[in-house]
Amino acid sequence: MQLVLYDKCKQLETEELKEYMNQKMEVLIRAQNGEERYRESLGWLHVDEWAGEENIREITRHAERVRENGDILVVIGIGGSNQAARAVIEALHGDGHVKILYAGNNISSAYMKNIINQLEGKSVYINVIAKNFETLEPGISFRILRQYLKKRYGAEYGSRIFATGTRESKLHELCRTHGYTFLDFPDNIGGRYSGLCNVGLFPAAVSGIDIGSIAAGARSMEAELHNTYGEENTAFQYAAIRNLLYQKGFRLEMLASFEPRYQYFYGWWTQLFAESEGKEDRGLYPVTAKYSEDLHSIGQFVQEGTPILFETFLDIREQNSAIWLDADEVKDEFDYLNGLSMDEINYSAFCATLKAHSERFPCISLQVEELSEYSFGQLFYFFEFACYLSGTMLGVNPFNQPGVENYKGYMFEALGKYKYRSECNGKN
Repeated sequence: MQLVLYDKCKQLETEELKEYMNQKMEVLIRAQNGEERYRESLGWLHVDEWAGEENIREITRHAERVRENGDILVVIGIGGSNQAARAVIEALHGDGHVKILYAGNNISSAYMKNIINQLEGKSVYINVIAKNFETLEPGISFRILRQYLKKRYGAEYGSRIFATGTRESKLHELCRTHGYTFLDFPDNIGGRYSGLCNVGLFPAAVSGIDIGSIAAGARSMEAELHNTYGEENTAFQYAAIRNLLYQKGFRLEMLASFEPRYQYFYGWWTQLFAESEGKEDRGLYPVTAKYSEDLHSIGQFVQEGTPILFETFLDIREQNSAIWLDADEVKDEFDYLNGLSMDEINYSAFCATLKAHSERFPCISLQVEELSEYSFGQLFYFFEFACYLSGTMLGVNPFNQPGVENYKGYMFEALGKYKYRSECNGKN
């Protein structure tokens, strides 16, 4: 993966970036070695800890149980519990043998009714994913869908439930009591960093995605980023650019590409950086754009609105899906496109956008060879490592999320959770 900075407006001088990276070199070295202060959050740092060959075989074995006679797997999870898997599955689609549906990411009865309607007449399995199993959305969906399974399959319903959680958690206890299959949600990996373990890989394997290639891509990126120093380290360079631009007053980073298959990857990226850096009144606000569609809407703001953002582009070098434009008898005034492929036109639109936007603010281009399982593994690891570096440069803990818990207290109070707990404790 290559990183190129386009900065025709001269917001960031080359020597300034080099000097900043020299000042922050210790951040890179500490991250490569794995810091003791973050030991309980760095299970993702070495891919083989949770996505080694033995792990891949075990995940595949469980996935084959579903694939043997399943039509649908409903993945119940929110945020980091489903973002990575969904990013890969929705982009690459697997082999279509098992359809993947997603629940537990909202509290809409209409959405749940639509999910249940799709299950009728199908062989159904569910995978509930929750690190502490106290989050409302997956808790509601799991209750509704396990009751659905029990009604359809009777006493054998438990064999159709896979629960991904931490050991000795409430979810683990439910597995022991009711016979659900338990999969480890590693204690030393936070939700938004969990794409390269059971959390992200099991649903992907059920869909027919080659999870071995995802792990291989991540492993190659780990080797590159742990053995490259200074400005040659692309994750370090990316983190440094982000922080320098933040210091210069930029407040938003927009991730964009001209490939709509990255739609759900955007959600994963947004959560990673928002939850990791948005604290202590600091941090870039991560936003995304789907080009070329969004050029016809927010493109106006990007080009001439309040100058608060810079852009990072995902540039796919090989598309492998050429569709050509040929002339016909209709005089539609698009004959200047005759003989071109849609890929060529799309790339021309990307280059033109990059040129226009970089005249106004800095733009980063991350060049990805192709959209594949391997490249998704590379991207997951690249951004996770870069986020670790960037958060450390910013001066925040990139692995906690205290602000996420604030609204939950008010919500649980309104729903009577604390009253229920005190009543239960009184009975005991």
